[in-house]
Amino acid sequence: MSLPGKNALTNAFISALLAWTLGLGVMWTPLWHAMETPVFDALTVATAPKRSVLPIAIVGIDEASFTQLGKRWPWSREMHARLIDRLAQAGASVIAFDIVLAERGEDGGDQAMAQAISRAGNVVLSADHTYTETASTKQWIWVDPIIEFTSAGAVSGLATTPLDPDDRVRTFPQYDDAFWRQAIRALIKSRPGSVPEPYVAPGAMLRHLGPTHTFPYFSYHQVLNGDLSIAPDAFADQLVLVGFDLRTSPEAGRQRDLFATPFIGTSRLYTPGVELQATLIENALMGQAIEPVPMWQNMALLTVALLLAWPALVYWSPVRSVLLVGSIGAAVVALSVWLFVSYNLWLTTTAPVLSLGLAFISTGTGSYWIERRRATQIRSAFEKYVSSEVVGDIVAHPERLTLGGERRELTLLFSDLAGFTSMSEKLSPEAVADVINLYLNEATKIIMSHGGTVDKFIGDAVMAFWGAPLADPQHALHGTRAAIAMQQMMDRLQPQFKAFGSDELKLRIGLHSGPAVVGNMGSDLRFTYTALGDTVNLAARLEGVNKAYGTRILLTGDTATQFGPAVTLRPVDRVRVKGKDIPVDIFTPCDDPALIEATQHALDAYRAQDWPRATEAWATVRKLCPDDTVAAVFEARIAQVSQLDKQASWDGSVALDKL
Repeated sequence: MSLPGKNALTNAFISALLAWTLGLGVMWTPLWHAMETPVFDALTVATAPKRSVLPIAIVGIDEASFTQLGKRWPWSREMHARLIDRLAQAGASVIAFDIVLAERGEDGGDQAMAQAISRAGNVVLSADHTYTETASTKQWIWVDPIIEFTSAGAVSGLATTPLDPDDRVRTFPQYDDAFWRQAIRALIKSRPGSVPEPYVAPGAMLRHLGPTHTFPYFSYHQVLNGDLSIAPDAFADQLVLVGFDLRTSPEAGRQRDLFATPFIGTSRLYTPGVELQATLIENALMGQAIEPVPMWQNMALLTVALLLAWPALVYWSPVRSVLLVGSIGAAVVALSVWLFVSYNLWLTTTAPVLSLGLAFISTGTGSYWIERRRATQIRSAFEKYVSSEVVGDIVAHPERLTLGGERRELTLLFSDLAGFTSMSEKLSPEAVADVINLYLNEATKIIMSHGGTVDKFIGDAVMAFWGAPLADPQHALHGTRAAIAMQQMMDRLQPQFKAFGSDELKLRIGLHSGPAVVGNMGSDLRFTYTALGDTVNLAARLEGVNKAYGTRILLTGDTATQFGPAVTLRPVDRVRVKGKDIPVDIFTPCDDPALIEATQHALDAYRAQDWPRATEAWATVRKLCPDDTVAAVFEARIAQVSQLDKQASWDGSVALDKL
């Protein structure tokens, strides 16, 4: 993986900084709470045990009790006294009424209830505070049970439950005399040593154990009348809560001590306040209250998440980046779930996950515009040289492209029309233009279709190469096949050339593979994408050498050895390049195996200076191809060298500049 460019680093930094700033900013706004609470609710519902493990039972004042008892509310205090006596006799450790009894009863039953409270010695009554507003005052008023009950030994606890902005109950009430605290203290007094007084951290949140009736539930009228379906020991050592359980659907609105909890989305039912008190007691005793982590830890998580996503932002790609960013987001969620389930800690996830998403989208948008600008630049630079497919590949993978001069392994092709000069003297300028444009247009199509780069046109000559601007491991094969296709093209175009008034035109092509310097060459005012070096010069020379051998295509051994049997070749000769010590074998495409084999035998004999055998071998070549121009060249050459003495340094090569 190459180092990121300046644009990529800048884009990633701006995106990460923007996401980090917005993420931190959101954490201090009400919007954050609105985004986090649905996640908290989902975790609560998903991880709820849906059962109680402590000896806590609920006696519900429900519709069935109103029907069976035939009484309108408020019920007689004498009935409550009977209930207290029954629960005390059944062995209840605490009897806690989640009912505000702030006014004296009309039936004179207050004394009976006070006596029952005194006999039980473990009764807790709820208190409340209400907001009142008059023309002259605005105040909160504390509402306690009547003094007769507290004088008889009842303990009062504030049962008011704080609501979140969406009217759901998630926050643990922290009053010192909260109803749940007073109930636990009554338990400690009733059963000394059974439990320690628990500590609940400030700002703690409820872990709701399940939907309504998660705790053991009994109807008020059943307990009051001693229903035989209730086991005799059902309330032994139980912390019993008494309160309203009047069901309603969410659409009907909140009624008598009913609250929305995270389970309202699935159960579609409000939870009775008495069950919330039971949940508070169990949370406190079992250490289940959810403690939000400090704000600095949420900020640290956001920062770490974006730092981990940094490679995905710098080396941005749609698939790789979304996988990495998605994995980091999933890890954040998994960490939060693990802390929630295992340690009762609430680590927020919305800010870091949304920040990761924002950073990803922002970086992607920036990368899109950077790549679009780069693509425009690349298309402008290369669309005149290479095929649209190659340009598209360069645009899709700009990392493969290095602008400026660089050393590459290339295959160079030079072509030239034989007899073009004499033909142009016979035809009108318009006809010459028609001929040359037809030829160059078709040649360009073939070169580009084989993945080549058209370097330049020099009159009727074409220079092209393979292996740049994109690397091509098969550049030699592609260049050779393009040369063969160009010769086939010339055969097809002859009728059109004649229609323009031209005689038959022949094409000569030279190919050579090797290292060359390729890139944008020229001045600041004008430059071109081209290749330079000895490889280029040799390919250009080979094009002209075709005249000496009567061939249409010549390529060097450096080209031929790179594609093996993919194209069958006939050896032609061995030439020496000026300034080079090692001679170069040259070949031409041929699909006649017998001619290829016969030519190789003839060359072997020639290079061994076995003139009689060489003469005979070239005669065999003549039989296979009577008009073979290569054989004619060697027959004439043998006639000259056979008169000379054999040379020990002879390798059969001929100087290229003599051809």
